[in-house]
Amino acid sequence: MIDNGIDMSRIPQHVAVIMDGNGRWAKQKGKSRIFGHKNGVKAVRDTIETAAEMGVKYVTLYAFSTENWNRPKDEVTGLMELLVFTINKEIKTLMENEIALQAIGDLHSLPKRCYNELMRAIEKTSSNKRMTLVLALSYSSKWEILNAVKELASQVEKKKIKPEDINEELFTQHLCTSSIPDPELLIRTSGEHRISNFLLWQIAYSELYFTEKLWPDFRKEDFKLAIADFQKRERRFGKTSEQLSNVMQ
Repeated sequence: MIDNGIDMSRIPQHVAVIMDGNGRWAKQKGKSRIFGHKNGVKAVRDTIETAAEMGVKYVTLYAFSTENWNRPKDEVTGLMELLVFTINKEIKTLMENEIALQAIGDLHSLPKRCYNELMRAIEKTSSNKRMTLVLALSYSSKWEILNAVKELASQVEKKKIKPEDINEELFTQHLCTSSIPDPELLIRTSGEHRISNFLLWQIAYSELYFTEKLWPDFRKEDFKLAIADFQKRERRFGKTSEQLSNVMQ
């Protein structure tokens, strides 16, 4: 057992995070929204470092949704520039900590420079094995699910599969996260209690943790509190507590 009574033998394999509150944090300080996004980078670094130290294998960060393209042009441009800058700056740290970078979403909708820098970082870190950091960029769960449906419909039309062949396993293979285990824990900051179109299929049995902290204020101790809370939950997956007890005996 370590800090916060955390049992290191029961660390979730995959933690997903909705990083919310950058705009409100900046507004409280009389600054622009992009100021909040820039200050959120420290929270990203703390989260990744703590997760890696604890032995988490996958961390997925909801960095930019498909709906975010509708935000003011200046904010979107600033976010894309910040993304390129941060990726370039953090490659060295990712390599030193043996962390691989991946990305999910409609990546080809990203500006060309942003896409190229992202692909370069993914390739550069691809052999790292300690942990995988997944950035959800230009991503939405509805977009992902519709894409999977279209791909399966196309295969049926081409007679590569039959409709009756489609099951949960086959459907999952057509999602962006086909090579990644489903999250056991989803963290959302800023006090909002909603999922915002993020990993809807994948979080069917995830534990949800909401904190009032705005994202730029989220630190290592806050991540540890989320893990400690996760470990207090009884994860039944549709079964009863008695059934779980019998299995463990």
